[in-house]
Amino acid sequence: MAAHNNKSALEVIPRDNEKIKKIWKTALILLAITAVEFLMAFTMERGLLLYFLFIALTIWKAKYIMMDFMHLGEEAKPLFYSIIVPLIFLVWLVIALVKEGTDIFMYRW
Repeated sequence: MAAHNNKSALEVIPRDNEKIKKIWKTALILLAITAVEFLMAFTMERGLLLYFLFIALTIWKAKYIMMDFMHLGEEAKPLFYSIIVPLIFLVWLVIALVKEGTDIFMYRW
């Protein structure tokens, strides 16, 4: 039986401070947006404006997560738009379904 060499193929790469700064910057932006959402939730009156702001800020956070953590910022623009455009249509669909459901409910009464 041949003896196997126990050397590891794992190579340690030096720490990249620029990437770490970019991750912290993105995390702080997401924290700030979440803090604004939290503040709005407890200070603003419930209504269409608040819901619109929540949806807009959530899409903004999703953009940062996709661009930095999912590495779509370095990808081609058509790939980015193939993810964002269906998201916009999905939000439109939810709004349309809520509106139609409300109209049907009010029509029955």
